[in-house]
Amino acid sequence: MPADRPVTLDADGGVGLRGRLVTGRPGDEVIDDGAVVIARGNIVWCGPTADLPAGMGVAIRQVPLILPGLVDVHCHGAVGHTFSADADGARLAAGHHAAQGTTSVLASLVSAPSQVLLEQIAVLRDLVQDGTLAGLHLEGPFITTSMCGAQDPAAIIDGDPALLQQWLEAGRGTVRSLTLAPETPHFAELVQLCREHGVVPSLGHTAATASRTREVLGGANGGVGGPWSATHLFNRMPPLGHRTPGPIAVLLQAAEQSPGQMVLELIADGVHLDPEIVCMVFGLVGPRSIALITDAMAAAGMSDGHYTLGSLDVLVQDRVARLAGTADAGPDAGPGAIAGATSLLLENVRRCVEWGVPLADAVMAATSTPARLMGLDRPGPNRVGAIAQGFRADVLVTTEGLELVQAYRAGTPQTQERNDRADSSV
Repeated sequence: MPADRPVTLDADGGVGLRGRLVTGRPGDEVIDDGAVVIARGNIVWCGPTADLPAGMGVAIRQVPLILPGLVDVHCHGAVGHTFSADADGARLAAGHHAAQGTTSVLASLVSAPSQVLLEQIAVLRDLVQDGTLAGLHLEGPFITTSMCGAQDPAAIIDGDPALLQQWLEAGRGTVRSLTLAPETPHFAELVQLCREHGVVPSLGHTAATASRTREVLGGANGGVGGPWSATHLFNRMPPLGHRTPGPIAVLLQAAEQSPGQMVLELIADGVHLDPEIVCMVFGLVGPRSIALITDAMAAAGMSDGHYTLGSLDVLVQDRVARLAGTADAGPDAGPGAIAGATSLLLENVRRCVEWGVPLADAVMAATSTPARLMGLDRPGPNRVGAIAQGFRADVLVTTEGLELVQAYRAGTPQTQERNDRADSSV
């Protein structure tokens, strides 16, 4: 950040933080001694402490590590609540994630009958418009039954452009992404509707072949028009085989060849993906093409027990969520499908770093990449995804071990500061 840009503060001053600084922006290295100044809900200055303008009139507090507020583009709920037609429950779920460092959350809705989706969209769009949520994500119902995972197969239907038009119009611009399978009927028409409404099509819950996946992305020589994303890569799609590559090989290649046009979601919770897979994807495509997500459901922030995801019952044991067994299941029946996750996004970032992903890369994949994918980094009063002048003051203070000390959302602390987590060096 240039030191000669004018910086003015209101009479009530602002908040100043000094520590190791990770901006989240592509190409930025970790600044070992950085500073961030927050005022009026925005970031008014950031950069190396040595460049901090004199006479700013704000006390600068030493902290261990400063990160952007995290951005989760695939999340179903928390603290016992699923994003649905329950506005109060949705506020509680979003508030929990914000207090734990995820200051921008898309509410993901699983496959359901059209009327149910319309009711959910009608309630949740107001929470997007008032800033509680960053947008809506429709995870279905134009997906493949054989890859439904923890979604109700009875709610999965063929692609229907007329229905999608209804949902997008009901959303009034708040629907940001749609998960659909490449093999669903009317795929091209559905994608065209997405483009017209500013919705990111996300390929997932699919049994598509490699050739079909390549075809819908523009063919071998046509390049990848975008943006696109892949819904929780590897999960609920055919495995990558050396003779039957399926969609994964094509999605990896598209992300590597077209950074920013194809973004791959990864659930780095240690349950959905092996650490070696996560590290492999970072090494192959880089953080500009990865969005770390949680896929968190109602059990996030709660103890083990019984929950629901959409219309299905879920049992959480040892923080792993799976579909609960049915009454007619035999005694030898195996565990049900993984049903979302219970982790927090900051936990997933921390795991990536522990597994060997560079800190700046892990942070970028949980901030600027998902924000750019969904258009949340565009200039305006709620610009998020990085620590940069003019962005909303969504800022995290953590220990060097990425344990949360404080989360600021638009400059407002989201929880009582965890002084017990302060590093000894502070």
